[in-house]
Amino acid sequence: MPRVVCLLLAAALLAGLLGGCGAAPEGERAQSAGETGGSDDETVVVAMGPTSEPEAGFDPAYGWGAGEHVHEPLIQSTLTVTNPDLTIGYDLATGYSVSDDGLTWTVTIRDDAYFTDGEHLTASDVAFTYNTVKETSSVNDFTMLDSAEAVDETTVLFHMATPFSIWPYTMAIVGILPVHAYDPATYGANPIGSGRYQLVQWDRGQQVILEANPDYYGGEVKMKRVVILFLEEDAAFLAAQAGEVDVAYTSATYSDQAVAGYTLAAYDTVDNRGINLPAVPAGTDESGRAVGNDFTADVRVRRAINIGIDREEMIEHVLNGYGSPAYSVCDQLPWYNPASEVAYDPEGAAALLDEAGWLLGTDGVREKDGVRAELNILYSSEDSVRQALAADLANQLGELGIEVTIEGVGWDTAYDRALSEPLVWGWGAHTPMELYNIYHTAPGADTARYSPYANGTVDDWMDQALASTDLEESYALWQSAQWDGTTGVTQDGDIPWVWLVNVDHLYWVRDGLQVAEQKIHPHGHGWSIVNNVDQWSWS
Repeated sequence: MPRVVCLLLAAALLAGLLGGCGAAPEGERAQSAGETGGSDDETVVVAMGPTSEPEAGFDPAYGWGAGEHVHEPLIQSTLTVTNPDLTIGYDLATGYSVSDDGLTWTVTIRDDAYFTDGEHLTASDVAFTYNTVKETSSVNDFTMLDSAEAVDETTVLFHMATPFSIWPYTMAIVGILPVHAYDPATYGANPIGSGRYQLVQWDRGQQVILEANPDYYGGEVKMKRVVILFLEEDAAFLAAQAGEVDVAYTSATYSDQAVAGYTLAAYDTVDNRGINLPAVPAGTDESGRAVGNDFTADVRVRRAINIGIDREEMIEHVLNGYGSPAYSVCDQLPWYNPASEVAYDPEGAAALLDEAGWLLGTDGVREKDGVRAELNILYSSEDSVRQALAADLANQLGELGIEVTIEGVGWDTAYDRALSEPLVWGWGAHTPMELYNIYHTAPGADTARYSPYANGTVDDWMDQALASTDLEESYALWQSAQWDGTTGVTQDGDIPWVWLVNVDHLYWVRDGLQVAEQKIHPHGHGWSIVNNVDQWSWS
């Protein structure tokens, strides 16, 4: 029985899994997986978490490559790509332009791309794809798009419902579907694409095997076969110990371990963790939900919390050193405003709380007008890291005189409760829309979508950014939304969210495997690692 098949069939009984399959001899790389041919030097086996398996299959119309955990779809081509510095490069596209009113994007595509069934890829496939995802996608917002139109075989027009300067970032995540061979009922399990790889095997709940597309237009695919195993974290760790995988995702929990023949690789991310601080007084909305928080409604309290947090201590104590301080939802990205960064200043935090009238009581808890300074911080009950961050944050705020309790909740209630209580969130994406979605007043509402907050100036800067006809010039407008010298969402502004840490993405990597340079990973510990797997190699 092949090694990977043995591994997967025994996954339910992990000890039996490794005992039955056996570890590779020390110093030797495990043999190729699957039955699809090829040599050792052309294959890599990667363990990802079970949530990395796409429930709807490998169909871009239903979230493959997009959604919360954005990545390159591998099987399909995209019009653009994000470069290592998160600027825009080309895949299928050879150029693009936008009209003066921002309502028409003209994109030209290469004429040498073919689907794996031999059919030529044309602008008709591009237009069909975008018109399809507009109607079917439940994970991405395409309301800015009115329609797509193929002008000729290599030119497509995108007619926009509203100006959208960051459209090139959307084009980087939408895999192109074949108009001649698309059936939404079957495509996800049997995708036909024009990308670097083709799907040759999918055992649901177990593994995916990709093989290099021999007709790929974009240059040599060095790693000819990619085997993805879907394993729980403890199983992935034991599989690495047994030499059963070449790359295995892991977390800070295992970072103090050593695995013979492997190196622990840490990759920078904008996979941030932060808390919302409801910025309006307590009340109820038209649905009767609790909205706002009298304590965090005072901007001085929010500013005190932001500078009263020792982020480096969190990184050391919770992440075992594998992370970076977070000051915004877009650290290190081209549209990040460095004005977001603050220094740890507990004395300054205490002074702000004093100024706001929250004075220390004899029991060490601050009070104002007979009311104690209290917060209940929510976290996902299924996420041990968020729980640990919440506990650490509670301890740190306790030193400032804020009494904090923490509570694990399910996502079925977390969104509603975050309207009045801080929640430990995870964000981070390769698009400025992350800023918009968090801080901009929601359509039809008078506050932002996820936590009560509104500032017309911040809204206006983001509206200008979207209306810009120059992508790179729009970066400065996004930066102004964060802080324009007078107004914004940073420490000297409204600070309706406090960002804690960016969580490094950790992987056990077998010695001898050369993983190509990684661009900063977005939120989600999964497919991002293999964005450029075609350029990996063995030494």
